[in-house]
Amino acid sequence: MQYNKLGRTDILVSALCLGSMTWGSQNTAVEAHAQIDMALDHGVNFIDTAEMYPVNPLAKETQGDTERILGEWISQSGRRQDIILATKVSGKGYMNVRDGAPISPATIDLALEASLRALKTDYIDLYQLHWPNRGSYMFRQNWNFDASAQQSDETLDHMSEVLQHLEKCRSAGKIRHVGLSNESAWGTMRWLAIAATHGLPRMVSVQNEYSLLCRHFDLDMAEVSHHEKVGLLAFSPLAAGLLTGKYNGDVTPEGSRRSHVANLGGRICDGLWPALDAYMGIAAKHRLKSGQMALAWAMQRPFMTSAIFGATDLDQLGEALGAVDLTLTAEILDDIAAAYRRFPMPF
Repeated sequence: MQYNKLGRTDILVSALCLGSMTWGSQNTAVEAHAQIDMALDHGVNFIDTAEMYPVNPLAKETQGDTERILGEWISQSGRRQDIILATKVSGKGYMNVRDGAPISPATIDLALEASLRALKTDYIDLYQLHWPNRGSYMFRQNWNFDASAQQSDETLDHMSEVLQHLEKCRSAGKIRHVGLSNESAWGTMRWLAIAATHGLPRMVSVQNEYSLLCRHFDLDMAEVSHHEKVGLLAFSPLAAGLLTGKYNGDVTPEGSRRSHVANLGGRICDGLWPALDAYMGIAAKHRLKSGQMALAWAMQRPFMTSAIFGATDLDQLGEALGAVDLTLTAEILDDIAAAYRRFPMPF
């Protein structure tokens, strides 16, 4: 397993991060605990969760169950020191958590205390803002994104207030570092500038969607990441399972994510299938498992800190973990580059 620095910290995290959002919906606690044990046996030391999990489906009745399941593992195993633990505070508009209240010092206090209790730990290694209050172009909102209604002064005041409060949380020993999610280049740079000016906690990472089929990060965000050492924690590097081939032929396996969310968060569209066929063809040409190829490609990107993947059974988990032994050749990368030029943003 390769390990990368988390931002400018001395923390080393595994190049693959175990995602958890199926725990409590598609996976039982017993299954989740087996996944954690297997991942750690293969060198994974990084686990990502969120207060709003599980998903597929999202429900107020199950909100928080994922953190509680992970907390049970921490309590039962006694292995808190063996993992780098990341979680997130939900932002404005998600009605299942605090009736959609925006991120603020008050909501951070409520969320952080609840997460610490659920996770049965005294501290969070990486505390992330799940999405900005002002809105985001993630989750297919890029097709009609419009920032013209945003108020710059209001946003900057909010950032300063939140960073000051996160410093209090850090000083109290409740969090070690802070990060972003579903954030833009402008937003990331503003957070960094305010932190530098006032000696406040510096964002060490950004968790955005990134895969062979979703490559917003390659441009402005990649430049920010390079110069500012704010590494990417890529979510959905397998494009919600599409890049494993499980949905080839527009089928929906029983119990899969698509059986719960028919359009896979807007990823299922007319432009998807020819692009997916192209990447499946590359994997077949080079006698690779398509999911492993997708993860290996993600891990080889220069701005990648860790690729967050999930599984619903141990066979899927084992196959994904096998990606760490795969290095893509120049020929494979050339084929991927050619496919990208043909299908730059299929969803």
